[in-house]
Amino acid sequence: MTDVSDPWNEYARDFGARLRNARAERGLSQEHVAHAAGLATFTYRKLERGESNPGTPANPRLHTIVCLAEVLDLSLSDLLPQPPDGIAPGR
Repeated sequence: MTDVSDPWNEYARDFGARLRNARAERGLSQEHVAHAAGLATFTYRKLERGESNPGTPANPRLHTIVCLAEVLDLSLSDLLPQPPDGIAPGR
């Protein structure tokens, strides 16, 4: 299990909140967004919670992120939070 103070946990939760808020603003269901982006509903629900597995921050593929941005009519910069401070590239 990862440490809850891990900045990537916070990043993944922020990403999930951005997904959830954008979906709600558009009046879309989780199922609609998931299927339009080519994901299983279960997978999408985990992304909205910011997790991959319990205790593990979400780490979606680039293809998934781009598809979600398109479905939600968002730019990538609006969907993705700022990277955590102090994280070395490649970590």
